[in-house]
Amino acid sequence: MIDWEGLLADVTRGKTLVVLADTDAVFMQGQPADAVFFLLRGKVRLGVTSHEGKEAIVATLGAGEFFGEGCLAGQPCRMAAALAVGPCTLLEVEKPTMVRLLHERPAFAETLVTQLTTRLIRYEADIVDQLFNSSEKRLARLLLLLSHFGKGSRTETLVAGVNQEHLAQMVGTTRSRINYFMNKFRKLGFIDYNADVGLTVHRGLLSVVRSEPEG
Repeated sequence: MIDWEGLLADVTRGKTLVVLADTDAVFMQGQPADAVFFLLRGKVRLGVTSHEGKEAIVATLGAGEFFGEGCLAGQPCRMAAALAVGPCTLLEVEKPTMVRLLHERPAFAETLVTQLTTRLIRYEADIVDQLFNSSEKRLARLLLLLSHFGKGSRTETLVAGVNQEHLAQMVGTTRSRINYFMNKFRKLGFIDYNADVGLTVHRGLLSVVRSEPEG
């Protein structure tokens, strides 16, 4: 995980520490895009709302990630809303300060480009996932991503605040289908749910993602 707090420790102007509670807004869709946010602790959900009022979740980001970089490419307004998922702490770096840091610190700029490239690869995989995989496989992959399941993981806990309605939006299916697959995963021992701990994802869920396509 990238230590943004350490990398930006000596920046004294144009930087603000932001502490949010669950469901607090970092920014809302349509607001001026004038800063980049670095997530130190907790998670943030990015979502969009259509003119008809339909909502969709774009991504859920965890500690060590950043967002709001569209302002650096001339984006005048936020294309999505960013909401805290549970308590979280961020660094808000104003656009002029970000531009200066990118010019003055090549290593810092390289770190940002590397993470952006990784994110683009993940988004491309998401598109392929939507086009070619079943709802069940898409859900399994999403649970693994949201729990930050790594190569050496045996179990990982999914952050609180992500409910079945959110999962349905992100997978692109109905809540009833999500409920069906979640119950199936639980019976197979791929996930567990505890009111105190939350949703726990087990290594066995990888078998769903690695299974051959049906038909």
